[in-house]
Amino acid sequence: MAVIVRAGAAPLWWPGLLAAAVGAFVPGLTGRRIGLLAGAALFLVVLAVVATARTGRYAELAKGATRAGRGDFLQDRAVTVRDRRRRHRWWTVGGFLVAVASAYVLPGAGGLVLAGAGAGLWLKAVRIGQRERRDDVLYWVRTDWADRGRPTGRQVKGYRTTGPVAGDAAPGGARRHRR
Repeated sequence: MAVIVRAGAAPLWWPGLLAAAVGAFVPGLTGRRIGLLAGAALFLVVLAVVATARTGRYAELAKGATRAGRGDFLQDRAVTVRDRRRRHRWWTVGGFLVAVASAYVLPGAGGLVLAGAGAGLWLKAVRIGQRERRDDVLYWVRTDWADRGRPTGRQVKGYRTTGPVAGDAAPGGARRHRR
């Protein structure tokens, strides 16, 4: 489940930083200094909002998690990441273009907002990983319940759990390193 959250972080973080860098070279209507300062403030606000959004729903679903059964279909990490990024690629491209275009008004601010959303998703995945380590389980969402890749959507009735060494994902959605 943390893999779904974490999969959206990098496609927002890196284009956001690129858009902010492009925006830093555009003078804009408000000037670079004001644009980058406003962007830094918006970065922190967006990071906090994204990192804390729906945390109650995550906790509620984690409390009611049941052991994964034989009939549950759980995807590999690589498949989940690829599917999530493919489904949202046009939103990511659109967000990048809007962030670059916003540099003509507030230089760098749009890119920092995009990067803040990516950092917030990463922080949320880290917090989920801490819960997984504490509970000594990995939380999963059945693929038929994950409507459009949403780990807390209406169709998600509960999480499934496996042992911490199951699958190819480490707690928090990171890639598991095989030794």
